[in-house]
Amino acid sequence: MMKHFKMGAVFALSLTMLLAGCGSGGSGGGGSASGGGKGLDVDPAEVALPLAETATIKGLTNFPAGTESEPNNRTIFKRLEEETNVHVEWKTIQSDQWGDKIALEMANVKTLPEFVFNAGFSDTDLLKYAKQGVILNVEEYIDKYMPNLCKVFEQAPEYRAMCTDADGHIWALPWIEQLGYEKTAIQTIDNMPFINKNWLDFLGLEVPTTVEDFEKVLIAFRDNAADLKKEFNIEGDIIPMSCIMNDGGQDPMVLINGFGEGIGDPDKGRHIAVTDDKKVISTGTTEGFKKGVAWLHELYAEGLIDPEAFTQEWSTYVAKGKSGRYGVCFSWDIANIAQVSMDDLIAGKGWVPLPVLTADTRNLTPQNGSFTSGFDRGRCVITAVAENPALICSWLDQMYAPLQSPQNNWGTYGEDDDFDIFEMSTNANGEPMLKHTWLGDASPVEVREAEAVGGPLAILDSYYDVYVTCPDDAQYRLDWIKDVYTPDMHTKYVFPNVFMTTEDTKEISNLQADITKRINTAKSDWVMNGFTDADWDQLQADLQAYQLDKYLGIFQKYVDEYYK
Repeated sequence: MMKHFKMGAVFALSLTMLLAGCGSGGSGGGGSASGGGKGLDVDPAEVALPLAETATIKGLTNFPAGTESEPNNRTIFKRLEEETNVHVEWKTIQSDQWGDKIALEMANVKTLPEFVFNAGFSDTDLLKYAKQGVILNVEEYIDKYMPNLCKVFEQAPEYRAMCTDADGHIWALPWIEQLGYEKTAIQTIDNMPFINKNWLDFLGLEVPTTVEDFEKVLIAFRDNAADLKKEFNIEGDIIPMSCIMNDGGQDPMVLINGFGEGIGDPDKGRHIAVTDDKKVISTGTTEGFKKGVAWLHELYAEGLIDPEAFTQEWSTYVAKGKSGRYGVCFSWDIANIAQVSMDDLIAGKGWVPLPVLTADTRNLTPQNGSFTSGFDRGRCVITAVAENPALICSWLDQMYAPLQSPQNNWGTYGEDDDFDIFEMSTNANGEPMLKHTWLGDASPVEVREAEAVGGPLAILDSYYDVYVTCPDDAQYRLDWIKDVYTPDMHTKYVFPNVFMTTEDTKEISNLQADITKRINTAKSDWVMNGFTDADWDQLQADLQAYQLDKYLGIFQKYVDEYYK
């Protein structure tokens, strides 16, 4: 029998802490261009939840395609309204249209909402909207009206520092998800490579550990396509390796880490890495990048890489994967791409993570920013049209309650459909704890998209087995990282998650547009068509023309300051 606990205790605790305040001494917002300080004279008791009378606030959020478009129809928001007596009048945008529409929303003050819940704003966005006076700085609101977030900052003060700009202001409420730490953190590797263990076993092959053996395995998949199709009842052509070039977790560049200096290309948005002597370099200038891309072209020329890898969208990539056509593919979680059960993944059947491949050396460079685990500085903002920012912050603070954050992030319990992410259980001390339920063959991302609401939240490592269990799919990924990848992470440093000044953020953004595009274009072209030494030299000349040294110099300044 599932146990159901009312969340009233969370709000009672919030009230007590609200009256006490955070007391961190954050810098004041009254003199900021954003109009910070608006509503700071509100007595905390007046906005302590639940309210005596219903109040309405206005928010903007997004929703994944194919899921519930009205947030108030989601169980999480239904419960929050019942327990806070705050009604949210939502405006929504489908997630795949967010990038095109959010800038227009932020530019129209007549229709601007009071807060943006799933903003996902970059540092450039935050500082631009701050300068324009479109958003409020919230450090004093946090101190006065957000006790749950204050407690998070007290337990992990690095996150408050990461939220704060050079002038001492906090322009947004963060998303924090701790799963593992430093080289065991779940974010150290994004584009995890997976290999079809069923195909390997059928062909009598071992999981490859060198680039030479990997190529032989792909050739075996290609040359035995007819037998594989018959044995596994596959419709459509066998694809030895598929990916989506220049697309985050689906990009194949994790394979080239062993070439040259062993740096690879762990930051596909900025193409930077930090050497063991704390020097920021561009991965697009390294010998390993040159040799690794040349090797990928060899694989492509042999018909081992999906010819649609340069153009396919996520839906196409998944559809082919679910049809069982891939020998190797890349993603955050193989269950999102292939038909495989969680039981099989835990048992090492069906699909297994491909280990680091040895070429000239053996190394895996962790992703930049990953040592502080999952973090989004710009997840939620309060806009300048907010009539009662104190109330909005008080309501948003409930997202940081230890029993609420996991639900917002992953899903909830007591749903009226076929599945629940959680059941409400108890921990070893008999206190309320969210216990993950078994998802079986269901895709974790699809299940969570149907229930979760995202937004600002915080899940710390200390919460596991106290407020919430660790997700099974996260646990096996953490185990893979610790057992398969961490032993080969010989790199000492990653670029830290820093909040640059307005000037530096703007400069980086301008320079990065040309530099990243040039590297990405070269990478795709060269994997498909090959390249000459003259092509390589031209890339280096172009990067210098795009002021690569200036670009790296800005990053270097922050590395020097961070590690000082």
